[in-house]
Amino acid sequence: MRYACTGGKGLRGFFVLESAALHGIAPKNAVAAAAAIEALHAYSLVHDDMPCMDNDDLRRGLPTVHRKWDEAVAVLAGDALQSLAFELLTDPALGANRLVLVAGMARAAGARGMVLGQALDIAAETATTPLTLEQITRLQRGKTGALFEWSATAGAVLAGADPAPLARFAAAIGLAFQITDDILDVTGDATKAGKRLGKDVDAGKATFVSLLGLDGAKARAATLIDEATTALAPYGAKADNLTAAARFVIARES
Repeated sequence: MRYACTGGKGLRGFFVLESAALHGIAPKNAVAAAAAIEALHAYSLVHDDMPCMDNDDLRRGLPTVHRKWDEAVAVLAGDALQSLAFELLTDPALGANRLVLVAGMARAAGARGMVLGQALDIAAETATTPLTLEQITRLQRGKTGALFEWSATAGAVLAGADPAPLARFAAAIGLAFQITDDILDVTGDATKAGKRLGKDVDAGKATFVSLLGLDGAKARAATLIDEATTALAPYGAKADNLTAAARFVIARES
């Protein structure tokens, strides 16, 4: 479990802590939620890398969990990380609204969020026709976007504040993140990425790049980042770190 959480950008946990700071919540009263989303994300990667799903050998430059150990260990480690995520959300330090976070994570991670996106992704591999842009967008709003939205709105939920501006931020940045992943799958450096690239092209899958073209995908990602930063306007300079994170999303190399 610790190995599965090693490395990575910690972007979802960062969003939790920054959204909490926007609402005057100290890190000590939000860090359990940040750890929870990182544990949940790690579980999803462990299972996603397995032969029954993406069948990847590398993650963050290291052997995937099922390669370092075996498939049974990977299943159990992923299951345990998922359980740990919900255990962390029961921490009294999170305050009176922690049950709302628990319910929100369950929705974001499950059949209406991440798992739905993963199921649509798997189904697309055997579809007779490539997905449309609308279908890919729906897929990615579940697979990637749902956990981004939970993370970015966690601080508002903890504070009992309106999460709508941060939800708009998350929707835009989550889609930009996935478009950038599609771009890196074509143009990236596998050493920097720490994982196998080109697999979507090899599989003949429709992506934002295949549908929009490389330049079109880059332009769409940039527009989404503008939308994300505009959504942060109500918070003024307090949201500078989130604005910088948004720009990082499309500038990253891994």
